[in-house]
Amino acid sequence: MTLRPHRIAIAPSGFKESLSAARVAEAIATGIRRVIPDADLDLIPLVDGGEGTAEALALAGGGRLVPVTATGPVGDPVTSHFALLGGPGPLTAVVEMAAVAGLALVPPDRRHPGATTTYGVGELIRAALDAGARRILVGCGDSGTSDGGAGALQALGARLTDRHGRELRPGGGALHELEHIDPSGLDPRLADAELLVACNPYNVLCGKRGVARVFGPQKGATPAEVELLSAGLERLAAVLTRDLAPGFAPASGATALDLRTAPGTGASGGLGAGLASVGARLLPRYDVLLDGLDLDARLARADFVITAEGALDHQTVRGKIPAEVARRAQAAGVPVLVLAGTIGPGAQDVRAVGVDAYSAILPAPMTLVEAIGRSGEFLADASERAMRIMALGTRLAPVAPLAA
Repeated sequence: MTLRPHRIAIAPSGFKESLSAARVAEAIATGIRRVIPDADLDLIPLVDGGEGTAEALALAGGGRLVPVTATGPVGDPVTSHFALLGGPGPLTAVVEMAAVAGLALVPPDRRHPGATTTYGVGELIRAALDAGARRILVGCGDSGTSDGGAGALQALGARLTDRHGRELRPGGGALHELEHIDPSGLDPRLADAELLVACNPYNVLCGKRGVARVFGPQKGATPAEVELLSAGLERLAAVLTRDLAPGFAPASGATALDLRTAPGTGASGGLGAGLASVGARLLPRYDVLLDGLDLDARLARADFVITAEGALDHQTVRGKIPAEVARRAQAAGVPVLVLAGTIGPGAQDVRAVGVDAYSAILPAPMTLVEAIGRSGEFLADASERAMRIMALGTRLAPVAPLAA
């Protein structure tokens, strides 16, 4: 059985708490080769700032991972890392917030975003400064926190206190008690470093689409806790704007950032807003993370594109990797298939951004633990099924009538 196209680009994201983007790409390739052994496959594993970002950028940029022990999201020490990249220019570090404050590091019985902290993110930034980095890229994604970056600011030397002058306890659940931020102890090296945050611009800190309301339930918050977190982030934005952000005023003529609603302020439970208050620039993540991959040209050379993510739903079109891949592939006139661990409400919206078809990989109902443990196997099998269906469609394609 022969099948065209033979040039297939495989450009997936990772599956959270299961497979890295590289392993997802390899599993899809395995399934394709069962049907088309001589397929010309271009594996392009993609990261969105979440799990695996530091490692992927280190590999792509001739860099290395630096191990660090830091404070995890529930306050216990965790083994983490940041990356130092190669190349010309100032020494660049990549701090992956998921590697120290990600949801995967929060035990299921301790998933209370009112108590989890980004303190370890600040520790990694300080470690990167200690290593000589003067350009630090912070990847946002897969967070297990909702503290508005308060913990990171504390680790960087700021004092966050309540009306009695007491240091605020960790977690977003305490932010409604915030009265004052003292920036005098902030690491002075921040003033000379370029701090960039690669974030999803759809995520904002406050309001009806604020990060606590959109993502709080996914991190374990009850409806009452969501409202408490939302109120706390409102309070944090107000105090940051009053006490901290003025010390990092924008260049002459630039507009001051609205920490409540500016694009990216809600990234990683509000970490974007916290870092922006000390001078970080919030950048659309794909403008930063895809630099150097030549993704548009590689997609345009393909006859067919397969992308993938763990859950395809209404959030996918709001800046997830399959939507970004589909948008770029559509511009080149290349069809796109999405493979997903699960398909949820709103998945059909992806057709509007260039997805031609999508399919779930699970062959039968099963527990989450089993699905995670066998996701590589299921991806390979789903890819094989997709290729065989395409082969069947090719054989059934209409045949031009014979000339009279």
